[in-house]
Amino acid sequence: MKVGIIGGTGDIGKGMALRLSQNHEVIIGSRKEEKATLSCDACCQCLRELNLPFNLTSSTNQGVVDNSDIIVFSIPLETLQITIDSLTGLEGKLVVSLMNPMERKDHFRYAPPEEGSAAMQLQKILPDSKVISAFNNIPAKQWSQMSEILDYSVCVCGDDEEGKKIVMELVNSISELEALDAGPLAVSATVEAITPLVINIAKYNSMRDVGVYFR
Repeated sequence: MKVGIIGGTGDIGKGMALRLSQNHEVIIGSRKEEKATLSCDACCQCLRELNLPFNLTSSTNQGVVDNSDIIVFSIPLETLQITIDSLTGLEGKLVVSLMNPMERKDHFRYAPPEEGSAAMQLQKILPDSKVISAFNNIPAKQWSQMSEILDYSVCVCGDDEEGKKIVMELVNSISELEALDAGPLAVSATVEAITPLVINIAKYNSMRDVGVYFR
């Protein structure tokens, strides 16, 4: 699969690129191509030092849309609209949301948009795209810890059954992640809300890298 990551220069985006590029063609995207190039070069160097195979390039966010089969939105929800306004050609594309809207006071709490979830907002903005939510509850730092096995459960939600199946195959191609069909896109609100929950659990119990497992 050819996977493009919008927001590929962030911690999660770079970590996903490291993991995915061993089995797929991956494009790291950014609003500024030079920023994407720097992140791509760093990821390539890391993978070379680990003697791992990879297929990884960089581009602008528009280049990601133009040249990818699957487009991952790995950006803060507050930048979603302005990012999409800068892009064309998303119609008919398979789009993955891993955004988890939350706010921090003395603890973290889920703060969804009026549509009910980040994924549902993305689908409303892109009515002609196939939006799937996935990867929401993987601890951010674990993505780039290449010596660590990722064995979390990954809830996948979507209204397009074929698109959901493709994304589940993508999930299962990474380390030891296990994709689980969690139902329609409306369920994404429940899945997104798990992330602030596990962050609070980690905080109040002095735990690290708390994830989700369904056994």
